Amino acid sequence: MPPSKTPHPTRSSRVRAAAVAALMLASPLAIPAASARAEAPTGGHLPSPSLACGADAWAEGYSDALNKLVVDGDTVGGLSALSYDARRHAYGAVVDHSTGELAKIWFFADPASPKVVGSLVLRKPDGTPYDETDFDGEGLAVLPNGDYLVSSETEPSVREFDRQGVQRSELAVPARFLVAPAGQATSNATLEGLSVSPDGSTVYAAMEGVLSGDVSSTGAATDRRILVYRANHRHGYDLVKEIGYQVDPGNRISEVAAYGQHGLLVLEAAFTAGFGNTIKVYAAPNVQRSADVTAVTDLGNAGSGELTKKTLIADVSQCPSLGATAPEPQPNPILDNYEGMTLAPGAPCSGLSELLLISDDNFSAAQNTRLLRLTVRLPS
Repeated sequence: MPPSKTPHPTRSSRVRAAAVAALMLASPLAIPAASARAEAPTGGHLPSPSLACGADAWAEGYSDALNKLVVDGDTVGGLSALSYDARRHAYGAVVDHSTGELAKIWFFADPASPKVVGSLVLRKPDGTPYDETDFDGEGLAVLPNGDYLVSSETEPSVREFDRQGVQRSELAVPARFLVAPAGQATSNATLEGLSVSPDGSTVYAAMEGVLSGDVSSTGAATDRRILVYRANHRHGYDLVKEIGYQVDPGNRISEVAAYGQHGLLVLEAAFTAGFGNTIKVYAAPNVQRSADVTAVTDLGNAGSGELTKKTLIADVSQCPSLGATAPEPQPNPILDNYEGMTLAPGAPCSGLSELLLISDDNFSAAQNTRLLRLTVRLPS
């Protein structure tokens, strides 16, 4: 959740219910939404250049079917993070911090025409639900055993929840990553990105903003830290290192998505009033080789070889608009506040993969909940 987000309005009529096992797929109160589909690549051929979003990405289509959708009296919105749940055959998106909300994951199927198929309230070990007073969900990963990892910006934290949504453990977060004055992080700019490698061996948790200690010498606010955890021989993950990553000036890390053995996609985002959103996807092909910067006090002093190398995969502003409309000024109407990103399941076809982005509407009329589908070529 970026610091400049519109505050969530109070919705006294919202239903604060326990976890719902299955939800209505449609509702008379649901707001119809537009969708568009471009011709996807077939037979290993690249899509048309007219669909290009840069040199290594092409637009497949988008859907606004989830935008302001009402299911059993509950409005779908505030979606941050995106991850595929193979057991549910559905994608999950966590609801970020919002007034009057229980911490929750929404599940939907069919990205081309998404339909809600369930939800799950996230609960403390004693069974009481987390809410906006103690939880700000931003990242989501589904572990090989089916449990959910969810990062919260409040402390920040990375917690593991079982299939019923009850917390069972918590990953270690270094003290300097805590929100000031306890640590060096800025409120609302902490562990935004979260992903697990396809083989389940590695978890990545990325800081949205910069630590105060990493700007002390240069004043630049472009360096970010990404925590790297490895599965241990028991149940759980151990923190093994921190890697440094440099965002484009003015950008923040909105999400990460692991791919291959050691690859990591990074979603960089920014918002400028009166202009709109900047959304770019970069790839770091081999983060296993990235230097451990845990002992580097100030990343501003780190050598160029100590920061993770990145290559641009997609610039959403360059995508075709696909007929989309935007409720606020945008350089391209297909843009919105994209905060979730994941690769569709399945092996790449001829080196091409499907990448999904989902936007957080902040429950605001000036923003959409939009699902954008891209075809991308990932570096190895």
